[in-house]
Amino acid sequence: MPAYLTLIIAVVLETIGTSALTASQQFSRLLPSVLTLVAYAASFYFLSLTLRHMPVGVVYALWSGLGIVLIAVIGYLVFGQKLDLPAVIGMLMIGGGIAVIQIFSNTTPH
Repeated sequence: MPAYLTLIIAVVLETIGTSALTASQQFSRLLPSVLTLVAYAASFYFLSLTLRHMPVGVVYALWSGLGIVLIAVIGYLVFGQKLDLPAVIGMLMIGGGIAVIQIFSNTTPH
């Protein structure tokens, strides 16, 4: 499986886990709590597959950066969590960092 596919799957699963963590209400609700644990475990599995092909620093930067931006969007759309201008600017900077890695770095498969 291509490295970027396993990375995208890992990010999506991590985002599902984080969304379920919010819905679990501090692990007081069973179904979202179980979904949190399963999604995080599966995310780390796919993250480990990605590490076969890419350096850990780059993988972690991409995984965490994409996860931050995606969960912020979900937080806004699903949980009604608002972001102020500095938060939006910071996330745009994270997106810019991801773009720099993708466009200019030789440590990632293109």
